[in-house]
Amino acid sequence: MDRLNSMRIFVEVATAAGFSAAASRLGLSRAQVSKSVMQLEKHLGTRLFNRTTRRISLTEVGKVYLERCVDILQDIDETEAMASAQTREPRGRLTLSAPTSFGVLHLQSAIPAYLRQYPQVQISLNLADRFIDVVDEGFDLVIRIAELQDSSLIARRLAPCRRLLCAAPAYLDQHGTPQVPQDLAIHHCLVYSNELKPDTWQLQGPGGIEAVKVNGPICADNGDILRAAAVAGLGVTLLPTFIIGPDLEAGRLRQVLTDYCPPAISIHAVFPSRRYLSAKVRSFVDFMAAYFGDQPEWDQFEQPGT
Repeated sequence: MDRLNSMRIFVEVATAAGFSAAASRLGLSRAQVSKSVMQLEKHLGTRLFNRTTRRISLTEVGKVYLERCVDILQDIDETEAMASAQTREPRGRLTLSAPTSFGVLHLQSAIPAYLRQYPQVQISLNLADRFIDVVDEGFDLVIRIAELQDSSLIARRLAPCRRLLCAAPAYLDQHGTPQVPQDLAIHHCLVYSNELKPDTWQLQGPGGIEAVKVNGPICADNGDILRAAAVAGLGVTLLPTFIIGPDLEAGRLRQVLTDYCPPAISIHAVFPSRRYLSAKVRSFVDFMAAYFGDQPEWDQFEQPGT
């Protein structure tokens, strides 16, 4: 007896709620379908269906067996599809979401480079400064810049994300330069609102992690807005170098509290674990990890006076 084939026939009978309907779907005779189910029941030593002259229904054992069969057959199909995907050329539409600032500043060059190498792929890009549920919202993958929580999702690190405290020279000339983290409590701070606790900055220093309550004239969910406000001299901000690197190098912003920085985070590609990894997703993730790397170009800067 071919057990996998018998399991597929059993699932079809259960979902079609009848031998004749299942036989029609499978292109088999009713007798073949009935015989296969009977052989499976004999092998298991239990009845899977209650049968009457008019209808069939699953037994209690049949209900449990059906659920497991569906999972097993799905795993087999996904495993075979994954193996097949390794040999296929990446093609088709790749749906992707990323934070706005990172997308505008860095995906605008990375995506064309990827498409030159994989011309059979089409990119559908969504930029949003909010939490994106990759499964519920139907994306192939999302780029997430955060400390990741444990989940059923798969994450691949693409690049580090270094964050620094900085302010414009004009602001520091007028309000003074903070010397220790607690000084930030009396400064104008420009706050990123999508943090878990926006009004509390966690800073790792020589003595460990210090938490500082901050407030100021702007709280926004977009890093470019905070960068522009900092350059305009409105206060101290805490932003990733992929946004502020050019401003630090040009002297428009100056790093403060150089011995302190927030706990490290990374830029990840996140995708569902239950879905086999298609060639288009795998190629995109591999390409981006190589394109950005452990020493991304946005960290290749020197500040004036260093």
